[in-house]
Amino acid sequence: MEQKESHRWLSTAQAVAERAAGARQVIVVGDRESDIFALFGRRPAAVELVVRAAQDRSLADGARLFACAGAWPVLGVCEVRVGPRGPGDKGRTAVVSLRAGAVRVARPRHGVDLDNPQHLDLTLVEAREERPPAGSAAIHWRLITTLPVGDVTAAQGIVQIYRLRWRIEQTFRAGKSDGLGLPDLQTHNAERLFKMGALALGAAVRTIQLVDARDGGSRPGSDVADPEILEAAAAIGPSLEGNTPRQRNPHLPGSLPWLSWIVARLGGWNCYYKPPGPKTMRAGWDKLAAMAAGYHLAMAVNH
Repeated sequence: MEQKESHRWLSTAQAVAERAAGARQVIVVGDRESDIFALFGRRPAAVELVVRAAQDRSLADGARLFACAGAWPVLGVCEVRVGPRGPGDKGRTAVVSLRAGAVRVARPRHGVDLDNPQHLDLTLVEAREERPPAGSAAIHWRLITTLPVGDVTAAQGIVQIYRLRWRIEQTFRAGKSDGLGLPDLQTHNAERLFKMGALALGAAVRTIQLVDARDGGSRPGSDVADPEILEAAAAIGPSLEGNTPRQRNPHLPGSLPWLSWIVARLGGWNCYYKPPGPKTMRAGWDKLAAMAAGYHLAMAVNH
């Protein structure tokens, strides 16, 4: 396995176990690419896994992984927010039925390190959308985990953990095509790329936080912005409001939704039609930062 690119999933789990040794619990979440028997067989003891199944694996009793959940009773249902699939898609909320049970997965016969155990005792959680809207593909997740799942609450928890993986995709997109353009960097120096990546990660997370806050909430603006930025935003904000109710900032001054509204307006949002996304927030933040620098320079001159 060490000679394969897929080894990065195991090496990542090992690195996380070392660097988060003081954490109460460590869970590594992976998409279907990480459905690797050796990852489960050789994971650090301190690391739990939640992985979307890609392989219809053989079980120790001769059955197949994908078929076994069909005989299990439905534990309950939960709502899953489905992100936009492309331009013009607003996303939707899917209602999925939940099944869960213990499975004993057999070691593959070919192409696997024989040091792995002959079988692994894991848990399968299936989330299936029974009645998808016309024209939409049904949600059907088979999630393999090292965590026990004994009731609907635990099954919902596993689904929620896997849903958080989407935030990784959002952050990557904010760092690339939806804002910061990291792939367009012309430097090939590893150290410089690492530093740029670290800076971009912080900026991408801030962009996602601003997008999250566009619909309201109670988080303070200080979660994202320094006091100097918030002071300038308070001075700039009234100039961005219009005459109609939709053109006025409805949020509590100083809150993160209030700041998000100002940033979106500076990014070109007109308060109508579709809500502001990462590109708008990134452009608005750049403009706010420049205006804040000018605001404080003017204040210093005037005093």
